Amino acid sequence: MVSPWPFADPPNLAVITVKQILQGGKPVLYVVHGADDGGWQFLTGGPFDMADALVVSLRSMIEHDRSLAQLADLPIGWSARRDTVQSDWQRAPESEAREA
Repeated sequence: MVSPWPFADPPNLAVITVKQILQGGKPVLYVVHGADDGGWQFLTGGPFDMADALVVSLRSMIEHDRSLAQLADLPIGWSARRDTVQSDWQRAPESEAREA
């Protein structure tokens, strides 16, 4: 695990991801820190079915991809996107990200 823990949220916080990431080998390219509930979503950036959604711990996502720790300070209501796992994260308020 990343030490010290970089997030204000606890490691056992329930977050949303998709099977394509944890079981299909797709990278996390889009992250949302939801404005409505402060929840986290770790997504591929592409379309997915709700049937593919998984609820996992924040810790398990950071262990899966340690580069996600770079987003620990992402404000509530913001999202971050990158083109590849080697790309830098581009951050924006969630409302602007939806318009892009």
